[in-house]
Amino acid sequence: MSDQHLNIFCSAEHTAEYDNETPQIVIHVFGKSDLSAWLVEQTAVIKNWVSEQHYAAAPGQHLLIPADDGRLACVLLGKHSQAGLRLLQDLPTALPAGDYQLSEKWDTEVYLGWGLASYEFSRYKQLKSERPRLHLPTELNAEVLALLTSSFRVRDLVNTPAQDMGPANLAAEVEQMAQAWDAQFESIDGDELLDNNYPAIHAVGRAATESRAPRLLRLTWGSSSNPLLVLVGKGVCFDTGGLDIKLAGGMLKMKKDMGGAAHALALAELVMKNNLPVRLELLIPAVENAISADAYRPGDVVNTRKGITVEIGNTDAEGRVILADALAYACEQGPDLVIDFATLTGAARVALGPDLPPIFSNNESILASIHKHGDSVQDPLWPMPLYQPYAASLKSKIADMNNITTGLMGAGAITAALFLQAFVEPDCNWVHIDTYAWNDHDRPGRPAGGEAMGLRAVFASLQLRYPNSLSC
Repeated sequence: MSDQHLNIFCSAEHTAEYDNETPQIVIHVFGKSDLSAWLVEQTAVIKNWVSEQHYAAAPGQHLLIPADDGRLACVLLGKHSQAGLRLLQDLPTALPAGDYQLSEKWDTEVYLGWGLASYEFSRYKQLKSERPRLHLPTELNAEVLALLTSSFRVRDLVNTPAQDMGPANLAAEVEQMAQAWDAQFESIDGDELLDNNYPAIHAVGRAATESRAPRLLRLTWGSSSNPLLVLVGKGVCFDTGGLDIKLAGGMLKMKKDMGGAAHALALAELVMKNNLPVRLELLIPAVENAISADAYRPGDVVNTRKGITVEIGNTDAEGRVILADALAYACEQGPDLVIDFATLTGAARVALGPDLPPIFSNNESILASIHKHGDSVQDPLWPMPLYQPYAASLKSKIADMNNITTGLMGAGAITAALFLQAFVEPDCNWVHIDTYAWNDHDRPGRPAGGEAMGLRAVFASLQLRYPNSLSC
């Protein structure tokens, strides 16, 4: 993430580029009754200005108060009933450039909300040199910036077109992070996948050109004496649908099909930055689901690392196929917990819409913890069942299972999760998050494009599971 993205706060670490002699402009947050009490102490000019603007401190409503010299004196803002992320999210795009501060200190989510609303994707265009910036209290600096950096990492990676975010580019991102945190990095590329028993990853990605060959990316960090936490991310860097090719409209957003990998990478960064007492392993099967003479075909039977054979009912259900090998390897290590993120099914969006990722787990207490923390940090997920009777719809007449269902109406998110569960050992604690990783249109704090969903919820739960008094 570029430093320019962090030029949205004015704090001890990020001093103002504006006139240092100019005081920060105060933002007053009011309920309707608070506004009346504040006005009692103000001049007749301010009282008249507020009255003439018909300002009533409605939730999210803001008003600029001019000073006698024509400059901006302060800002009034109506308080939402549930503040948090939502409180300031209209302001970064509405306020003039300058340095601002809240009239009182708020919690982490409020400052994080300002930061999330200030995001712009800058890789291919120049951003405005001046923008509104908010004073960030020193004691919140590390926590807010860590969460913001990781959220921006997801957005940046997902927003980057496939031309610049193929499997090799994704490998470079993981390697760079490994170097930054003194972690080990390994990339198993192309036909090496067959030599190392990752046949399903190879099958899906083999049709791509040599420069975009499939690979399994692996980052390891931390002491072997700590419990093993494995993060797995679906890294389909572009998804044509394969020979079961998508229509143009369905293919348009498929640069985002590595959104699961982006989440897993960003979460790994948070774990390392906060020095959680774990042995961390990050696994990203990175492929392009391309079309060529060597593409895997509908009706093919693909071998997997676990020894389960999979009939390919549809080449566009490729994410679960590459995750099968990664999850099987993860469970071989005897982990304390495995978490996978994947932009896996459109059915999840049908069930819960674009903003609420479903979460599945074979451990009810872990599921409940992530769900609870999602609500507390305003990063919601919704628990969904691993309903075993639906697994029968994944049967195949010529292989151990099919990668799509037959004879079952709906339940696509559940059956995809059940497919993945077949590659998870029964005694392995496992969480699966089917994230959309995308905003379809601009909203306060959520610009159109790539989006981190469930990232902060999972990290908050991990902080509780693996406590570290030194974490930010």
